[in-house]
Amino acid sequence: MSQLEILPAVNPIDFSISSSDSYAQFHESSLPWTTNALVNDILATSPPLRVTATPSHEAEVIFPSLPPLHSGHPEIHLRNGIMNASRLSAAHEPDAEKAFFVGDLSVVYRQHQRWKACLPEIQPFYAVKCNPDPYIIRLLASLGAGFDCASNNEIAQILDVGGIDPSRIIFANPCKAVSFVRNAAKRGVDKMTFDNADELHKIARAHPRAQCIIRILTDDSKSLCAFGIKFGAPLVTVPGLLAKAKELNLDVVGVSFHVGSGCYDPSVYMDAIMRARAVFDMGKEAGYTFNLLDVGGGFEDARFEHAATVLTQAIDRYFPDRQDIKIIAEPGRFYVSKAFRLAANIIARRAPLSKEPSQETADMASDQPAVMYYINDGVYGAFNCILFDHQVAQPYVLSMNGSFHISNSEPKHVSSVWGPTCDSIDCVSASTVLPSALQVGDWLGFDNMGAYTVCAASQFNGFEVSNVIYTTGSFGCTEVRAALAAFAAEGHGL
Repeated sequence: MSQLEILPAVNPIDFSISSSDSYAQFHESSLPWTTNALVNDILATSPPLRVTATPSHEAEVIFPSLPPLHSGHPEIHLRNGIMNASRLSAAHEPDAEKAFFVGDLSVVYRQHQRWKACLPEIQPFYAVKCNPDPYIIRLLASLGAGFDCASNNEIAQILDVGGIDPSRIIFANPCKAVSFVRNAAKRGVDKMTFDNADELHKIARAHPRAQCIIRILTDDSKSLCAFGIKFGAPLVTVPGLLAKAKELNLDVVGVSFHVGSGCYDPSVYMDAIMRARAVFDMGKEAGYTFNLLDVGGGFEDARFEHAATVLTQAIDRYFPDRQDIKIIAEPGRFYVSKAFRLAANIIARRAPLSKEPSQETADMASDQPAVMYYINDGVYGAFNCILFDHQVAQPYVLSMNGSFHISNSEPKHVSSVWGPTCDSIDCVSASTVLPSALQVGDWLGFDNMGAYTVCAASQFNGFEVSNVIYTTGSFGCTEVRAALAAFAAEGHGL
């Protein structure tokens, strides 16, 4: 059963919001970070800040085709979004209380700095499927990242931004339609993976100049989402595949693997790198000189430093002489999971008509949900991550009875939270503890909503996908805006 998280009134930030529509902007006056230790700087996930609110500048339009980019802590924009919904509801606007995301691009920037500090030899190729948000694509492009694409549409989304050379894309889908291979050739995307002989025949016909990368099978049993059941050539099949590639006059340039999405035991990287070394040696025997090693994804935020250490040690052990080898990776959730938060409105509530005080006490002691809350986003929308990505949603109270200040002493009871559709599978949280006073019109918040959420959301039952409010509200705010402005000034992403 999940534990209640109640948003504090003044901690970690203290602010006031005027009745105007402008957003508050903050000046950091106390930053207890060690200036000589980059990793410590960017790992300070919740640094204590003393901040003072001043009138903000107007939201900045950097890319005319995208929503404006705000300033300020994400909590400010969650609360402003709720107040704006209240005003729209008072004006009887349809769908006034629609759920919404707040995306903090500074978090993405901070993760990029962590990556460079811990894995300086490995170029990240962001897994577009994780969250193909247009701001994220533009920011990572401006920071020099590459992109892992799995379809024609993902390739088009990246290249149509402008300023991104096709060499910064790896077509990391080992089983592609012939038309997709042909389109990759047309668009200049040469790096692509394979793990079977039929794929080699397709590539030979549709893209003979491709830079082929053999995807090998590794241990992915220590991950949330294992891929080995679908992709990856067992080592015993590799010599035959390389011989077939040679026969078809294809250029095999390297090896890729994936330990599974959401890897919770980074020790598997050691075994994976050992297997990759063996395949490099097989390539040499087949007449190839490999120059690319793709270590895939699976990087989890909480275990990233551990994973980076294991990966670095493995590369040092099995690839000590690597000056002619380019090493890339395919991180996804690492970059974006914590960058997005979701605010959802309680649109309905099922509870007993009335209760005696003794019944309320019994409800608090029971493990069975006393009340069912229905919110306006669910598993057919942003919370598809519960079904597809094995995530557990942890609701907390954003506002109750028109107030953002909820006391920790509020009576609580076991509740369940449901999405808005007519399908009974649409359960966001089967059992969680929430204040007893929650009513229709109050708001719940959900953190860590950036990975595998909006990208797979549908409009089942006619419910629209939640919109995003963008901000730069933490470490790297100035750098994010400078990078995006420079990218736009070159005529890209407009």
